[in-house]
Amino acid sequence: QVQLVESGGGLVQPGGSLRLSCTASGNIFSFYVMGWYRQAPGKQRELVGITRSGGSINYADSVKGRFTISRDNAKDTVNLQMNSLEPEDTAVYYCNAIGIATFGGRVTGYWGQGTQVTVSS
Repeated sequence: QVQLVESGGGLVQPGGSLRLSCTASGNIFSFYVMGWYRQAPGKQRELVGITRSGGSINYADSVKGRFTISRDNAKDTVNLQMNSLEPEDTAVYYCNAIGIATFGGRVTGYWGQGTQVTVSS
């Protein structure tokens, strides 16, 4: 059973920074993709950014230049450094991973429980 646990959310003023972390535990053979999504009240969940096992990274246009994803494959962690935060960044942030638990196993997607980020003065 794979579990993703996020940490690092909280309240920050506009222009401030936060760092989110996500650690995977359980039976993990390989994650092809790890990344972050967010969901604001009344809105659909949207992509923030993802990193692939080959090293490529993609960001949503709304966070480019402000947010940075980093990944530690040895520790099965993915981090999200958020700078120059805006009130529009307020949302629950979810960690996501796609991979296989065993060699040759089925590709499965996993979600964390979410962590609240609130940007307000």
